[in-house]
Amino acid sequence: MRALLQEALDAAGFRVKEATNGAEALSAFNAFGPDLVILDVLMPHMDGFEACEKLRGLPGGENVPIVMITGMDDVDSIRRAYDAGATDFASKPLNLLILCQRIRYMLRAKRTLEDLKRSQSRLARAQKIARLGSWEKDIPSGTLRWSREMYRLFDVPPETFTPTVASVEKRIHPEDRESIHRATDEAIQNVAPYNLDLRVLLANGGVRHVQEQAQVILDASGRPVRMEGTTQDITDRKRAEEQIRFLAYYDGLTSLPNRSLFMERLDRALESSRRNERRFGTLFFDLDHFKRINDTLGHRIGDRLLIEVAQRLRKCLRSSDTVARGDPLLTGQTVARLGGDEFTVLLTEILRGEDAARVARRILEAVGRPYRIDEHELHVGASIGISLYPDDGADMETLLKNADTAMYHAKEAGGGRYQFYSRSMNATALERLSLETSLRRAIERQELLLYLHPQMEVASGRIAGAEVLVHWRHPEIGLVSPESFMPLAEETGLVAVIGAWTLESLGRLSPSAPDGADEPLRLSHNLSGREFWQPDLAEALNRLLKKTDLDPGRLVLEIPEDDLMRNPEEAARTIRQLRALGLRICIDRFGTGHSSLAYLSRLKVDALKIDRKLAADAGGDPGAAAILESILSLGRGLGVEIIVDGVDDPAQLDDLTKRGCVRVQGAVCGRPVPAEELDRLATDRTGPPLARGAA
Repeated sequence: MRALLQEALDAAGFRVKEATNGAEALSAFNAFGPDLVILDVLMPHMDGFEACEKLRGLPGGENVPIVMITGMDDVDSIRRAYDAGATDFASKPLNLLILCQRIRYMLRAKRTLEDLKRSQSRLARAQKIARLGSWEKDIPSGTLRWSREMYRLFDVPPETFTPTVASVEKRIHPEDRESIHRATDEAIQNVAPYNLDLRVLLANGGVRHVQEQAQVILDASGRPVRMEGTTQDITDRKRAEEQIRFLAYYDGLTSLPNRSLFMERLDRALESSRRNERRFGTLFFDLDHFKRINDTLGHRIGDRLLIEVAQRLRKCLRSSDTVARGDPLLTGQTVARLGGDEFTVLLTEILRGEDAARVARRILEAVGRPYRIDEHELHVGASIGISLYPDDGADMETLLKNADTAMYHAKEAGGGRYQFYSRSMNATALERLSLETSLRRAIERQELLLYLHPQMEVASGRIAGAEVLVHWRHPEIGLVSPESFMPLAEETGLVAVIGAWTLESLGRLSPSAPDGADEPLRLSHNLSGREFWQPDLAEALNRLLKKTDLDPGRLVLEIPEDDLMRNPEEAARTIRQLRALGLRICIDRFGTGHSSLAYLSRLKVDALKIDRKLAADAGGDPGAAAILESILSLGRGLGVEIIVDGVDDPAQLDDLTKRGCVRVQGAVCGRPVPAEELDRLATDRTGPPLARGAA
């Protein structure tokens, strides 16, 4: 029988391997891996039924076609053959031509099945890579059929979970169940596809975002019979969208809404309030003295302080989570960071101004509590401006501008308070803006004038120097004193331009030491903190000295104590650079700041100018007098010259003379004179009669 079969199969173009019994067949199968096996039921040592069962258990044997040949033409043998795993059977006597055709058919079917399995395997791998599952739903019965990836997407075990409409619905987020019901009903009713995003509840309590797409399949009569769809994991895309939305609408440092989101919310509040004729309030505020913290402790501490402030604001305003979920315009957050230390609060549907004031007081109390950051205990307050719709403006720009104006009035009043907007503030702001504009043109129009305020040696009554003051000959207002416009120049940055103009003007006026004078008349120039902390200050002054031929030995730079104490180590380095140019350094307004004696010894300055208030109080306040005595003694010990400012009457001068004061400035030395009289001051150094009599 084997010989006949081999001859017929060889003639039909097949390659054949023979085995004499079932055990030999198992070995041959492992050795050659045939595409098809033909077994006789009756074989020595192991019959065909046993050999078929064992073949199915070998690697690669689960899918190979097996044809069993039997001469037993009975139903029981046929059943046993199929139970053993046979693919087909043939009865003796064999029709070899028909058998060869059946073998060809089975091999084609095997290749088709293998192609199908490979296709299914590729599809499964592609679905896994794309995190995409497919499914079918029988509409009449509701029966579901899932691809394997669907089980992973829904975080359920394929061995125990049966996908049904009810079991799947339990895995959908409750807020999304109505959406899927509606989409399914409309798709069946309109025979139209749907596409929607859903949230799947995971076993660990998390959420997976998926996108589901489906279409309705009709039968031959046009009736909906099933739905076919796909479900894809879009969690990463959702997170990316949330991150993009966060970057667009939220501040990266504090996680508060940024200017863009606040303006959109303000626009919505305006539309709603116009439609419903309701009021709302806008609070604009920034932190008091925040710049000092940034300058002294660095931006890292400043940033951490801003984060702490934001956390307190969220708590005291009972705001919602600031992470952007869904539409950020619909969340309840009301506080926003516009940039730097500026914040805004939107108060919707308030009934009266007192409601806004109550919130402002809550903010002041929350922000004003001490902060502990690293080893630093920090104290900041806030200045808040309030504008109300529709009283203080009918559009966004006006409301914000007026709230900003009110905030600056609160700050000018000392800070740590709130201020409602009033129309008079706008007039003041416009006047200030006009003054700034005029000041910017003052230099090119040659409206600035130099004045000199004499300084006197107490013992001799001689004029030993002068403080340089800048006056402004305004074309409309008249002569404006430096106290009226220099703070504005400091705030706007014009102080550096005015300072450079002052030094250039001094270079043109400066005379040499007059005959008979021990040293030239010293000229003291006030250097603002903004100018002092310029990174290239020494280089800029060196260029200016060379340009003007100004003798550096005659120039004294007066720097406010508070500005030096922002960063004493860096200040000491800058002072060394300035003294290397031959310039003299004086600490101005000494006694009003918080100088450390250790730092004072490192700064290596030439003079200390005592603040006029301390000098005035020393006459009647024992405490102030003791401080003055200590400073005078300190100056003698350090070899530093002490200048007392604001000495206006002979009694005060007499008292300072007894205390051993060396140099004074004030009315006893004479009033400020135009810089053109510098030569007269340098030549006639006897001082005014009042000073000589007191001395």
